[in-house]
Amino acid sequence: MFRGTVQLKLDEKGRIAIPAKYRERLRELCGGRLVVALGIDAQSNQEEPYLMVYPAPVWEDVEARVNQLPSTNKRVQSFKRRLIGNAEDCDMDGQGRVNLPTRLLEKVGIDREVDLIGQGNKFELWDRETWARVNAEPEIESEMPESLAGFSF
Repeated sequence: MFRGTVQLKLDEKGRIAIPAKYRERLRELCGGRLVVALGIDAQSNQEEPYLMVYPAPVWEDVEARVNQLPSTNKRVQSFKRRLIGNAEDCDMDGQGRVNLPTRLLEKVGIDREVDLIGQGNKFELWDRETWARVNAEPEIESEMPESLAGFSF
């Protein structure tokens, strides 16, 4: 559904203009209602230096699944707080602009130039320099997750 990378700039009000190729799909899917959250590494429960931008119905599914996790586990509790507690509702305006929460932009170091990266059912929003650095780093050798072991394309 959402794929590719688009280079954008924040305007002086902290807004991005959603590219035209995604606007109509977002209007159909969620009426322009979006949720912006901190990127979280589920394995380490640590915040990552990017934002996740979800169509509201997709986020609601994610949030429902997260809320089904056992709150008695301290790591799960922390994960919920970081993920849901740092999520904000944002609406796309008539021109396809989204006003991003300043608090979240500052938390991940997004200033002006950003890359919007399609991730299927959501987007990631990265500071352009950070994304270039992370994307250029060689992947650390590690054991292939079981979920990818038989995957081919």
